[in-house]
Amino acid sequence: MTRTILITGASRGIGRAVAIQCGRRGWSVGVNYAGNEQAAMATVTAIEAAGGKAIAIQGDVAVESDVIRMFDATEKAFGPITGVVNNAGIVAPGMKLVDMTAERFARMFAVNVTGAYLVARETARRMGTDRGGPHGPNLGGSLVNLSSAAARLGSPNEYVDYAGSKGAIDTMTIGLSKELAPVGIRVNAIRPGLIDTEIHASGGEPGRAFRLASMVPLARPGTADEVANAILFLLSDESAYITGALLDVSGGR
Repeated sequence: MTRTILITGASRGIGRAVAIQCGRRGWSVGVNYAGNEQAAMATVTAIEAAGGKAIAIQGDVAVESDVIRMFDATEKAFGPITGVVNNAGIVAPGMKLVDMTAERFARMFAVNVTGAYLVARETARRMGTDRGGPHGPNLGGSLVNLSSAAARLGSPNEYVDYAGSKGAIDTMTIGLSKELAPVGIRVNAIRPGLIDTEIHASGGEPGRAFRLASMVPLARPGTADEVANAILFLLSDESAYITGALLDVSGGR
């Protein structure tokens, strides 16, 4: 069954891995990116090479008009959206809360919380069966939010602001799953642990996942593809009776 999936933050890391796996299933993908057009176009090329269709859509999830535009563009290109991966997020250099600035808080929560809520709201407006959303085994479709193991670990001395932003995603997932179940939208969250992606470099420590690997029961960082496997499961009919779940992909940590 063909699907149309919008993925925020799809030009790198977990978002890119999900996008390419969607392509392998022959699905159509809206590839949202914030600023790196070259990386987004490379993702589009990879999706098409894998057998899917794709378009790149620039937009900041913290800006309401950008969120609406990325949904509009995906629908215009491929028809009704059947799945959304609420993936876009940021991290900042590791430090204790006492040293963090108000400006850091504002941007962290604007992207990771307000942005995620805007994407979730637009998903509800587009995919609910009460608003003309898709019908079938998955009814109105599937929203997969990207949380983090940090939401339950707290990330002391490094990213307590990031951890807090992901705690908000957990809470939103639980509440929204109940709110949207009557209109056929399943809402779940993935909580990755230490995953070897570029996000650690953006926080100033590219090798962080390997430095902390000894804390993981499986004794290694995870890969973006391993997280993507779980996301694809939640997007598919194989998870048709799962909603409100917080799925850890963390190697046991």
